[in-house]
Amino acid sequence: MYDARSAYLADSVTTVGPARLLTMLYDRLLLDLDRGLESLTSGDRVAGAAHLGHARDIVSELISSLDVDAWEGGPRLMSVYSYLLVGLIEAAASGDAEKTAECRDLIAPLVEAWHGAAESLADEAQASRATASTQAADEVGSTMLGVG
Repeated sequence: MYDARSAYLADSVTTVGPARLLTMLYDRLLLDLDRGLESLTSGDRVAGAAHLGHARDIVSELISSLDVDAWEGGPRLMSVYSYLLVGLIEAAASGDAEKTAECRDLIAPLVEAWHGAAESLADEAQASRATASTQAADEVGSTMLGVG
């Protein structure tokens, strides 16, 4: 059933910018890895595999959307994604909590890095808007005073 919560979540994903969407994907990837690790550690391979399967879907999406030629670090990031994808498949197939923890440890610094990059972009955009707003106000003010 498609309820109000589902509609809200769908709308929130379709209306966010690329930087926020990327951080949302990384946050969910980390959550899936944490849940998978918890499930495998407690002996629940079925739940662990389900969480790791969702994590694998996210990594597959990250791989498909990565333009390796767009920036210098693209090929290295693709290598990380590829390694992670193989690790997730192996961990889910074998129920290996240690391999899951390795995948989690690999992705955690990337989560922090992407959040930092998104915050930096947001700060730059806000500063740019403030500058443009000040310039526009100055132009309006000088015209209203008969200057310029």
